Amino acid sequence: MTKPQDKLRGWAAARRTVMAGLRFTSLRLRLVVVFGLVALTAAVSASGIAYWLNREAVLTRTQKAVLGDFQQAMQTRASTLRQHPTQEELQRAAGQMADSSQRFSVLLVAEDENGRTVRGNSDLDTFTLEDVPQSLRKAVNKEQKISSNNKNTYHLYWQRTTQGDKPYLVGGAKVIGGGPTGYMIKSLEPEAKDLNSLAWSLGIATGLALIGSALLAQAAATTVLKPVHRLGTAARRLGEGRLDTRLRVSGTDELADLSRTFNRTAEALEKRVADMSAREQASRRFVADMSHELRTPLTAITAVTEVLEEELDAETGSVDPMIEPAVRLVVSETRRLNNLVENLMEVTRFDAGTARLVSDNVDIADQITACIDARAWLDAVELDAPRGIMAHIDPRRLDVILANLIGNALKHGGSPVRVRVRAEGTDLVIAVQDHGPGIPEDVLPHVFDRFYKASASRPRSEGSGLGLSIALENAHIHGGEITAANVPDGGAVFTLRLPLDTPEAKDPDDPDGPDGPGAEDPDLTDTDADGNGNRSRSRSNGAERGV
Repeated sequence: MTKPQDKLRGWAAARRTVMAGLRFTSLRLRLVVVFGLVALTAAVSASGIAYWLNREAVLTRTQKAVLGDFQQAMQTRASTLRQHPTQEELQRAAGQMADSSQRFSVLLVAEDENGRTVRGNSDLDTFTLEDVPQSLRKAVNKEQKISSNNKNTYHLYWQRTTQGDKPYLVGGAKVIGGGPTGYMIKSLEPEAKDLNSLAWSLGIATGLALIGSALLAQAAATTVLKPVHRLGTAARRLGEGRLDTRLRVSGTDELADLSRTFNRTAEALEKRVADMSAREQASRRFVADMSHELRTPLTAITAVTEVLEEELDAETGSVDPMIEPAVRLVVSETRRLNNLVENLMEVTRFDAGTARLVSDNVDIADQITACIDARAWLDAVELDAPRGIMAHIDPRRLDVILANLIGNALKHGGSPVRVRVRAEGTDLVIAVQDHGPGIPEDVLPHVFDRFYKASASRPRSEGSGLGLSIALENAHIHGGEITAANVPDGGAVFTLRLPLDTPEAKDPDDPDGPDGPGAEDPDLTDTDADGNGNRSRSRSNGAERGV
C-alpha cells in the first residue's frame, strides 16, 4: 500500500522534474522555443502572403467583372439616351443597367431640356450621389486631352470605399459626345466574408503548424538531450567517486564520439586514481610501520633520557659539566623525536579513517582548566569560561585541540593568552587570542597545512609542523571547524567551533573501532601543546603554528 508521504515525495519529484524542464536555461525549453519561433515565423509569413495573394485575386476578379458589365451597360443603355433625357428615361435605363448578374446598383445623372439636373436610380434612391466619393466624381467629369496615348476624353474610374463597416466598390463613367454620367456601387461583403473565412483557415493552419513544431522540437530535444542527460548523470557519478562508471555507446555521430571519449577518460582516471591510491596506501603503511617500529627503541631511549634529566635537575654534580650541554641536547631532541613519532601515528590514523570518538558529557570550563593546569600555564592564560556549559564531546581530543591552540599562542604570541568560551545556539565556541605580532597575510591560509614553514630558510624548528593540522582533524571528526584570523589591535585569534551535541561515533561491533585492532594507542592519554604523549615542562614547549 502506498503511503501518503510516498505519494507526496513522488509528486514533489515530478514537480521538480517539470520545473527543471521549464527553466529558461533548460536546453529542452530553448529548443522548443526556437523551433516554435521558426515555425511561427514561417507559418505567419506563408499565411500572410497567401492571404494577400488570394485577397487581391478575389477582389481583382470581382472588380474586373463588375466594371466590365457596367462599362458594357453604359455603352448599350446610357449611350442610346437622348442628350437631354427625362427622369423617367433615366430611371428606366438605370433599372435595365442594374439587371446584371453582378448585382450592382446604378445612378444616372443628366440635364433635361430646361437645364435642370435629373437623376435616375435603379434602387429607388437607396444609392445617391452623396454615396459617390467627391474625388471619384471629379475624376469622372474631368475632360481629358486627346493625344497619341489618350484616344478618349472621358474614362471609367473606380474606388473601394467603406460605408457602415461594409466594403463597397464604386465606379463611374461619362458618355462620350454628350449624354448622362453613370455611377455604380457594388457591395463586396460576400468577398469579405470569403476572405475572413480564408483568414480563419490560415490562422488555424498557423496554430496547427506551431503545435506540430513544438511536438517535433520536443521529439528532437528528447533525441538530442537523452544522451546528454546520460552523460551528465555519468559525470556526476564519476565526480562522486564511482570511477567504474561507463556509458553505453551506440551510433557513429558526435554524441557517440563524446561518449567514447568519456569512457576513455573515465578508464584512464580510474587507473590513475588506483595507482595513486596504491602508492598512498603504501606510503601510509610505511609511515605507520616506521612509527610503530620507532616506538620500541624510543621507549628505552626516553627512559634513559628521563634518568639523565633527573640527574641534571638534581644538581648533585654527578654529570660532568663538559658533557652537560650534550646531555641536555640529547634529552631535548629525544623528546622532539618522540613528539614527531606520536604526531605521525595520529596523522596516519586520520588518513586511514580509523580515528574514532569516545564521547562523554563534560563541563567545558573544567576541561579547559584541567588542560591548562596539566601544562603549568595557569599564570600565563586568562580564562573566561562560565561554568555549566555542557557538551557531548571526546575529552581527550578536545584536550589535544586546546593544548595545540593555547601552546601555539604562548609560543608565537606571548602571554597573556586569553581563552573565551561561549555557547551560540547549538554550537560551542572557544576563542584563543594572543597579543603577539599576528600572522602574516601570506601565511594565514597555510597555518593548518602539514609541515608548512613560513620561512624556507628555517626548515627546522622545535615543532613537527603537525600540531595545528592534528587539532583541525580533531575538530572535523567532531563535526566542527577551526579558523585563524588577525585582530585589529594586534595578535592572532584561533576560533574553535564544535556542536554541543556531537553524535556518538563509537561502534562496539566495528573491528576498527575504539576496542578493535585499528583503535588508537591507549598510551596517548596526556598531550602536550603538540598533541603528544609528553607533558610540557615549561611554557616554551608549546605547539608550533606550523610556520
